[in-house]
Amino acid sequence: MLITLCYLYLWARWGRRPAALVRTTVQRLRASRCSFAFCGAAAQPRGASVCLSRGGRVFCVCESQSIDDLNKWALVLVSPVILEAEHIAFVTESIWVQGENLQRPSSSSETIVKWSDCCLPLACRPGDPYQLIAKASVDDFSKLGVAFMEDRLQMANGLIPQKIVSVHLQDSALKDQATSKPAHILQPSPRSATEGEPDTGIMEHVGKDDPEVLGSEPTQGQGGASGSEPAGESDRGEGSAELCHLHLSSCHECLELENSTIESIRFASAEDIPDLPYDPSGNVEGVADAVCPEREGRRTNVTGKAPNILLYVGSDSPEALDRLQQVRSVLADCVDPDSYTVYHLSGESALRDPWSDNCVLLVIATRESVSKDLYQKFMAYLSQGGKVLGLSSSFTFAGFQVTSKGALQETVQNLVFSKADRSQVKLSVLSSGCIYEEDPGERPSLGKLQGHLENEDKDRLIVQVPFGTRGGEAVLCQVHLELPPSSSAVQTEEDFNLLKCSNSRRYEVLKEILTALGLSCDMKQAPALTPLHLLLAAEEMRDPLMQWLEKCVGSGGVLKSSKLSLRFVPSYTSEIEVTPTSLPVVTDTTAFSSEHFNLEIYRQNLQTKQLGKVILFAEVTSTTMNLLDGLMFEMPQEMGLIAIAVRQTQGKGRGRNVWLSPEGCALSTLLVSIPLRSPLGQRIPFVQHLMSLAVVEAVKSIPGYQDINLRVKWPNDIYYSDLMKLGGVLVNSVLMGETFYILIGCGFNVTNSNPTICINDLITEYNKEHGAQLEPLRADCLIARTVTVMENLISTFQDEGPNGVLPLYYKYWTHSAQQVRLGSAEGPKVWIVGLDDSGFLQVHQEDGQVVTVHPDGNSFDMLRNLIVPKQQ
Repeated sequence: MLITLCYLYLWARWGRRPAALVRTTVQRLRASRCSFAFCGAAAQPRGASVCLSRGGRVFCVCESQSIDDLNKWALVLVSPVILEAEHIAFVTESIWVQGENLQRPSSSSETIVKWSDCCLPLACRPGDPYQLIAKASVDDFSKLGVAFMEDRLQMANGLIPQKIVSVHLQDSALKDQATSKPAHILQPSPRSATEGEPDTGIMEHVGKDDPEVLGSEPTQGQGGASGSEPAGESDRGEGSAELCHLHLSSCHECLELENSTIESIRFASAEDIPDLPYDPSGNVEGVADAVCPEREGRRTNVTGKAPNILLYVGSDSPEALDRLQQVRSVLADCVDPDSYTVYHLSGESALRDPWSDNCVLLVIATRESVSKDLYQKFMAYLSQGGKVLGLSSSFTFAGFQVTSKGALQETVQNLVFSKADRSQVKLSVLSSGCIYEEDPGERPSLGKLQGHLENEDKDRLIVQVPFGTRGGEAVLCQVHLELPPSSSAVQTEEDFNLLKCSNSRRYEVLKEILTALGLSCDMKQAPALTPLHLLLAAEEMRDPLMQWLEKCVGSGGVLKSSKLSLRFVPSYTSEIEVTPTSLPVVTDTTAFSSEHFNLEIYRQNLQTKQLGKVILFAEVTSTTMNLLDGLMFEMPQEMGLIAIAVRQTQGKGRGRNVWLSPEGCALSTLLVSIPLRSPLGQRIPFVQHLMSLAVVEAVKSIPGYQDINLRVKWPNDIYYSDLMKLGGVLVNSVLMGETFYILIGCGFNVTNSNPTICINDLITEYNKEHGAQLEPLRADCLIARTVTVMENLISTFQDEGPNGVLPLYYKYWTHSAQQVRLGSAEGPKVWIVGLDDSGFLQVHQEDGQVVTVHPDGNSFDMLRNLIVPKQQ
């Protein structure tokens, strides 16, 4: 009765202002220990008093509902849950809706509200429904509720909210959870809700005659991860994990790094790994259509990352590796290096790793027969809309067979090539000795591109063959388009002359084929390297810096390191050589000017005590990671080194991966020193998470830009929503004495719309959608803001440990309630819970166990084929 009277009073006072009604009701009645529920009208708790009804959903006040046992929930934070007096704890129940059935919040004149922006998740319990405990302020809780009522509430990864109910966390639950033993792997809770066994009573009314309490069933073992220190060797029991490496076993740099650092550094190389989800039976059409519609039959790049060209050359024989270099070289001459990266695809990797979805072209260049399993993989790729280029390969399909014709082997022949516009090109080519013939009784479908010999039989050497209903196709060639006239396969001077005269037409044919297969062959000339400029964010540092240079730099003003030599000069003239291993550094800044980097803008936005104060700037350099190599151990730490470039010609990614660096990226390498015996020094893997978070916060903390939809993806990526990548982080660390010296390479797209998406694209779209007038951002501004946020995050981590930064990290990350599979595409399904005390992912298994998982070392997607570390 009291609740009803209060409601009537509020209704009379506030009328039909739902937001004000909800907020005032929560503010006035929360002290009465009641619970507030937002749900469908049919699902309201027993005995509840409805305060507001809208569109089949209600806001109601009901008897207190509580949780007295957190052990059966998977905790998100790594230290005890603390509920501040001014916050409300609540449970959100959601259901999974995927694929074509995925429903987006209905259109509204008001803004979509993201669940993760309004609250801090505390714990979760996967199943059906998926349940999340979170905490929020009264205003944010009310904002969530109103958004739910108006169908404007958006959750991540296909979750659709069904009910939001405030709960009281009993003291016993907090005490039990706070005293739980620290562990990297949480113990199982035998009666946790799973997808197959929904806990239908979990959100039922709790009243005087109904003793059921949320999470009150008895449980065995300990389920909380508390404390901030990792378990030591003496603490490990049967549930402990043997940590394994994040880096590739074939990565030479990582192997060198291991020899000079302690165990924890083995997990610090978080690098830019191409993200290529692969599921032969999956359906990506819905995502592709929504994100990046196909154009002219081209295969959609679902992930939004820089697309890959993969080269399969058979075995690892010297001949095959030579062929790999030949194919790589000719492709580099034909396609834009800023739009594609070229990788070697080994047979083992082709069978094991998730490579297909971000592969825009598979090149098969081997005479060796393709195994049955590998053939099935390649055909699955074609059936998904993939493109294949066969170069003198035995690979064929769709009614064609490869027939040997010995008289043609390694001979120069005249080829007639028909282009897509039906025009013809005649040229001399080096034949493989094989031709294509139709299988008896077969009439295969053919594309427009065809090539035949200028002989009586008109032997087919090039065929374009479509496959399937999703745009898959292959161009199969039995001519050596990959070989230059200087190849050792060319035997005579006469043959050399014929091929040399046709060399430009060879490239014309190859570009025609690549274009037909959906690639861009618009070439951009690689820029020449430029000198470095030594710049200062604060002029008062000039005298100490120059004094240090006079003292430490050797004769001739040269400072040498293992990777390059820096030659300090007062000014630059064209006579001074600039090479990848020898770079001039101009110390006089009075005449410095750059179209892409404004020193004053950088200074205005840099608000640090130490980081980013001394700048090595280059318009074009090989990689910023190398620029600090000779200075990181020599220059005093308080001088705060950073290297900034407009373009990189040899940007680094994970292991041997390539990091594309076109103009418009914010490219930098920041030097950070961390004491070994400090909270962050004991958890170096968190450095990559902090830098990714700093990039996102650098944008979203600008007034007016807080709704630009930037997110972080574990472990080291910056994303637009959960759809497209626009940046990444690379971390290299060395332990010297009691200090970690860490180089943090960071690159993110600011003004370059291609090959993926950039921050200013998001700003433009936001302005269109909201009628706003946000200004485009600059790379120099965002680099300075990122460094500022990074210094603040490091300080917070050192003072408060992981939980000082995890709330903000979880607010922006893309993985809330995300489903992944362990071991392989057919492995067991698990739900991502959060990060453990060392920065690794924790997942909730279907049997209720929460475990820490690590990548399996594949170089394509760290969220694919996750593995559970070996148990001791």
